[in-house]
Amino acid sequence: MPHFPGKTVRRLAGESRGAEIAEAAAVLPIMFMILVGIFWFGQAFSIYGTITRAAQEGARAAAAPQCSTCTPVVASTNASNAVVAALAAARLDPANLHRPATTPSLFSCVDGSAVACDGSPSNMCVQENVQLSTGTTQQVCGVSVSLQYPFRFWLPFTSLNKQTIQLNASARVRRETM
Repeated sequence: MPHFPGKTVRRLAGESRGAEIAEAAAVLPIMFMILVGIFWFGQAFSIYGTITRAAQEGARAAAAPQCSTCTPVVASTNASNAVVAALAAARLDPANLHRPATTPSLFSCVDGSAVACDGSPSNMCVQENVQLSTGTTQQVCGVSVSLQYPFRFWLPFTSLNKQTIQLNASARVRRETM
């Protein structure tokens, strides 16, 4: 019996073999990009958590009371040593640290003026004797540590591919007294 073109078209339209392959070919690249994106954003979030913890450790070390009979140690040196140790423990390169692009606007406990970053050669901003409380009658003084760490995304076929962003971290700790 001869096949008419209408019957052949209807038979082919009703055929579903190979449709799964076509659907997979359309969906798999999108799924792969989503998975790669989740991985790289997870990496960025992990590094952000690490540098935040490092800034907290640095601020805590800088705010610790100094021994009155010991050789004087600069708070920024304590902060720098603690940050470097925290980054090294997480296998991040301390040489990649940078001072923040803008200095945090904090005010002095002594005279109320703006406090600049210390003059230490470290790649972070350590601000000592800064006001931690505002608008209260009792003034709380402390130390602030701020830093930046670069992160480079690798997301092919997106605008984020090979883009470097600066992850910012800062921590403020109350100054301890002996």
